[in-house]
Amino acid sequence: MSEQTQEPGGAAPRRVVVAGAGMAGVQTAAALRERGFAGEVTLIGAEPHQPYDRPPLSKAVLLGTAESSAFDVDFEELGIELRLGCEVTGLRPGDHELDTEAGPVPYDVLVIATGAEPLRLPGAEGVPGVHLLRTLDDAERLRPVLAGRHDIVVVGAGWIGAEFATAAREAGCAVTVVEAEERLLAGVLPAEVAAPMAAWYAEAGVTLRTHARVARVEPGAVLLDDGTRLPAGAVVVGIGARPATAWLAGSGIALGTHGEVVADAHLATSLPDVYAVGDCASFPSARYGERLLVHHWDNALQGPRTVAANIVGGPEEREAYDPVPYFWSEQFGRFVQYAGHHADADRTVWRGDPAGPAWSVCWLRGGRLVALLAVGRPRDLAQGRRLIESGAALDPERVADPARPLKSATV
Repeated sequence: MSEQTQEPGGAAPRRVVVAGAGMAGVQTAAALRERGFAGEVTLIGAEPHQPYDRPPLSKAVLLGTAESSAFDVDFEELGIELRLGCEVTGLRPGDHELDTEAGPVPYDVLVIATGAEPLRLPGAEGVPGVHLLRTLDDAERLRPVLAGRHDIVVVGAGWIGAEFATAAREAGCAVTVVEAEERLLAGVLPAEVAAPMAAWYAEAGVTLRTHARVARVEPGAVLLDDGTRLPAGAVVVGIGARPATAWLAGSGIALGTHGEVVADAHLATSLPDVYAVGDCASFPSARYGERLLVHHWDNALQGPRTVAANIVGGPEEREAYDPVPYFWSEQFGRFVQYAGHHADADRTVWRGDPAGPAWSVCWLRGGRLVALLAVGRPRDLAQGRRLIESGAALDPERVADPARPLKSATV
């Protein structure tokens, strides 16, 4: 990976351009000012709206209890130039220029923060009543659907599918969730951990159909490959997302197997003077010994601090990015939190009864906590996250006692 060649404090003021005005982009621009960067900062966003936070889209904004989720950032006071409704279209690193719909934008340092875009259901594009839920405009289009209490089919039983189904039921809609895999959250959580969550759907009055592949979508209905026809006043697709990096084609930047920008431990890319942060970038984790691609809010919050520090600091002050990944989901009256990365765990320890309202699962490797999922036990999550960071050795028997604070399991 290239070292950033620009030195702070040069005679000419430097210009940092941030491509993407979501959480990662906004936080990068703000963090540069917090770090004392005095040069120009330009923030470019494809959407025309004031930059906003995404988690409320599947909750308060969708249900109409909040009109927007705009960031509480005074861009003018911070001296950050906003260019909204301006999509980036290409990158010419040899010229140090970013191409946009409004023309080229020169940069001294570029930060790629274009996030991820939702996967579309093949054959469903252009069919009336088919929706995604990624942007503010998506949420605003769905609000009258919920208000009209339509029969809704959700395609995909992942986190976003569960959150939307929760909101739709709260609005009084009849909801069916169809999942192509044999179980929900396949590829995300082990089967035994995801299994208790299936009961949450039924408790909320949501019909969950697994191993159910969509054959086609037509106005007013979803047809499954087994011949089942599901009435659908609306169809909401939540089958995943991919890094929004197609615009980088031909730039020479290194991309990974999922199309993400391959960043180094400092979040620098393979191109000089170009960083990448948030959902569009992967990074090597020394903690977990593998490259991670994290599509969650906390990563878009934490990474910009490292990027800003490395832009402002000198070569000898560069910071490495190696967080404990974290995310949360509010669904079916439950608060679900996850910290860490459980792929290489050698032991799973349960805390509490998964049939009850509050329980946790701890993943250990070599007697040390590497990941934790907590349902209705935020104290477990907070303590567990610190234990992962410290690498403390734990007594599995004490870990398994839900009456004990998790931090008391250290040995």
